[in-house]
Amino acid sequence: MAGLAFVLFAARISAGPALSTDNATPAPTARVIIVEDSRATDAYKPRPDVVQGMLDQAVLRLTGSNDIASAWSAFVSPRDVVGLKVYSVPGPNSGTRPAVVEAVIHDLLAAHMAATNIVIWDRYLTDLRHAGYMQLAARYGVRVAGSRDTGYDEKVFYNNLLLGQLRWGDVEFEKKGDDVGKKSFVTKLLTQDVTKIINITPLLNNYEAGVSGNLYGLAMDSVDNTLRFEWNPDRMAMAAPEIYALPQVGDRVTLNIVDALLCQYEGSQEGKLHYSTILNQLRVSRDPVALDVLSVDELARQRAQGGFPPAQTNLTLYQNASLLELGVSDPQKIQVERLHYP
Repeated sequence: MAGLAFVLFAARISAGPALSTDNATPAPTARVIIVEDSRATDAYKPRPDVVQGMLDQAVLRLTGSNDIASAWSAFVSPRDVVGLKVYSVPGPNSGTRPAVVEAVIHDLLAAHMAATNIVIWDRYLTDLRHAGYMQLAARYGVRVAGSRDTGYDEKVFYNNLLLGQLRWGDVEFEKKGDDVGKKSFVTKLLTQDVTKIINITPLLNNYEAGVSGNLYGLAMDSVDNTLRFEWNPDRMAMAAPEIYALPQVGDRVTLNIVDALLCQYEGSQEGKLHYSTILNQLRVSRDPVALDVLSVDELARQRAQGGFPPAQTNLTLYQNASLLELGVSDPQKIQVERLHYP
């Protein structure tokens, strides 16, 4: 069944007349800003003041603005409800680090966002609590939400022929019928509340997607009935880009930030600092695919330096994302600008 679904997907995205190589429109180029400062961490712990300066420098460079409030107005407005999507499963040291999220909140408030219009979110509230986001939210008066805890919108879904094992909390759990299990419903958090998403992901390996990055994290945490994809790289390569491409999901994303203060190249959902390299970087782009491709490349480099064999990364996921026009997967077409703070 998985092979059939993948063939159908490949046929759909490749349909249409081929472009002449003589008259083809030049391929798009993604722009990525990487800011580095050796002082950004101390004994694996982020230094908030340095992280704040690094983020500000990156956003100012990306937008070409002269002040931080104007820079953030390129991504959000005070009328928006902004969802800060984090990856909190591995905890505060290996997942998205609260210090990076705090820097974003500080800038959004400076750009005249109401605190109550800022939502830190991930799949489960329990993971967010364990990672320290409840304390952060209380300090600034922002909200915290779990996409699964919020519930799912039965009118908005991703349809896929693959059948999966439904679990408690999925919309169709314990329901009967021929079509049960073929839909993944989108969280009400995105269909009824959040209007813009800022994706903040760690530089952390993932055994199916390569990196727990922008595409994988947002796609899998925005819908239910994901077990059918999560442990199969081929299914993930098909589903993650298609889910991300839903208007209620990827169209809401305005900025992507990779928390590359640390690069954990082994362990995935578990915090394993002994399999990590301190990079002291933040990476910022409008292009989620370009950032993920660079992250996969960085993880491979760090694994090699750590003496680990190469990971079996399925780059088809990112190639499919490019075919769906979600971003640039060809490293030769990614423009990287490296800055040193201060």
